[in-house]
Amino acid sequence: MAASMAGTCRYVSLHGSFILLRRTRLYLTLKSKFHCTSPAHNGLLFTLNKRGILKNSFPEDAAQDRLPRLLQSGAQTVYCGFDPTADSLHVGNLLAIIGLLHFRSAGHHVLAVLGGATAQIGDPSGKTSERERMSAEVVEENSRSIQESIQRIFTNHEVHIQESSKKLGTVTVLNNLHWYKDWSVVGFLSEAGRHLRMGTMLSRHSVQTRLKSPDGMSLTEFTYQMFQAYDFHHLNQIYGCKIQLGGSDQLGNLMSGHEYIHKVSGEEVYGLTLPLVTSTVGDKLGKTAGNAVWLNRNKTSPFELYQFLVRQPDAIVKHYLKLFTFLPLAEVERVMEQQREDPGKRLAHKRLAAEVTKLVHGKEGLESAKRCTNALYHSSVQALEEMSDEELQELFREAPFHELLLEPGTTVVDACRSINAIPEGPRGYQMVLAGAVSINHMCADKPEQVLIPKLHILSNGLSLLKVGKKNFYIIKWLSL
Repeated sequence: MAASMAGTCRYVSLHGSFILLRRTRLYLTLKSKFHCTSPAHNGLLFTLNKRGILKNSFPEDAAQDRLPRLLQSGAQTVYCGFDPTADSLHVGNLLAIIGLLHFRSAGHHVLAVLGGATAQIGDPSGKTSERERMSAEVVEENSRSIQESIQRIFTNHEVHIQESSKKLGTVTVLNNLHWYKDWSVVGFLSEAGRHLRMGTMLSRHSVQTRLKSPDGMSLTEFTYQMFQAYDFHHLNQIYGCKIQLGGSDQLGNLMSGHEYIHKVSGEEVYGLTLPLVTSTVGDKLGKTAGNAVWLNRNKTSPFELYQFLVRQPDAIVKHYLKLFTFLPLAEVERVMEQQREDPGKRLAHKRLAAEVTKLVHGKEGLESAKRCTNALYHSSVQALEEMSDEELQELFREAPFHELLLEPGTTVVDACRSINAIPEGPRGYQMVLAGAVSINHMCADKPEQVLIPKLHILSNGLSLLKVGKKNFYIIKWLSL
């Protein structure tokens, strides 16, 4: 099954995977590792390090010598896993996708692996208690939604951001359920369990933390690192994958994969960790932190994503420009200089918001975010007229949406009462007279005023009615 894309790019299925084609024993902090080895100095890892995208490497000397040389020797295969524990990824996951995009832009092949199997096990990393068990049906639906999101982001990057002259590597979206579904428990433990040691597994930070907690740790969670290790081994054997990306909380799982492969085949593989994206108060920006900003439009609209980024504190904007955009570092410095010259314009914030929204939702998503911004914050009637029903409902998520027949002679007070926006009787009438009601950003203080097309009713058949400061109502007028 194939889905068409722009130009000559397309997704094709391959044994349950989707590929995007284009035409043409301790870890080491990375901060200072690329300054003394000339082959690495101008390489991909050096660039990612300067942008702050990489945090740690495993094994110890990989970042300085062997891994840069491997990447320069030819196209490599890199993977990162995403457990579908929700029906959408969030901003905290975006950096991992961006890491894969950087590798792909450098000509390397990337694998995005959905954890259709491991999501049913549950990753204990960073958790104080065991996840609620998820049914296979829910995991399958989540996997489908996340796969579409990942494919969309890779497409947006290629179509709207990537330089057309560069030859890109392939993108393959896999689901680890495909290689676990035919295993028996005895068969898998006999194959995989013998290559892992209890002492090492027990020593992992995620395990130690949970064992000391009041709830302890279940056997199911304890085996998670075994599945992670076998994933890396499987991808190494089938796809020649030698590099795994993961959040810094995944270091123990990366190490398990390295050790497993080293025991089974003796082949050298590598792990690279990415910093966890945190809020200004240090909280992890993930769905379990209670402040998630999602990547799927039905959970976080382009406008909401745009505004989340525009509202970031000044102190963190430069860091986010380096992490979440593909602007050259010299361009980031230029944008920050403009920001310093006129902080009130918030040019750096707007550039950050525009670049990330375009990556996640495409150019149309960015235009939608701008229309919603103009309609809400700049009282633009033109922006309201250009908005679709979907955009209005995204912008005013809490606003009731009503469809009404437009009868001749319908007045302002009639419209308000039809949707129960004002009380019945004299009190509601007085609210209109007092100027408490506006329609399409214009005060509607004449209760008996008949609704006028293009004034009270926009050319798209919509009216945005506001009562007081925060009570919005959307009316879709139907002709008789």
